[in-house]
Amino acid sequence: MNVTELEFCQMVEEKVDKYDSYIQAVIHCCEEFNIDVAFGAKLLSQPLIEKIQREGEGANLLPKISKLPV
Repeated sequence: MNVTELEFCQMVEEKVDKYDSYIQAVIHCCEEFNIDVAFGAKLLSQPLIEKIQREGEGANLLPKISKLPV
């Protein structure tokens, strides 16, 4: 099944409420479309990537990136 970036991102946004996690929503959508998670990551929009990064930092799955005030 071919899926566009827009379709994939919309589906992730719809599933986030059900799974309470962007990371879990992405994994579920990859399984539903029968695509590898690495390929699914390439379909993500920049706003979704940022949300996943914040979620990962909050769960201590990713190191927090400190920003200096400028």
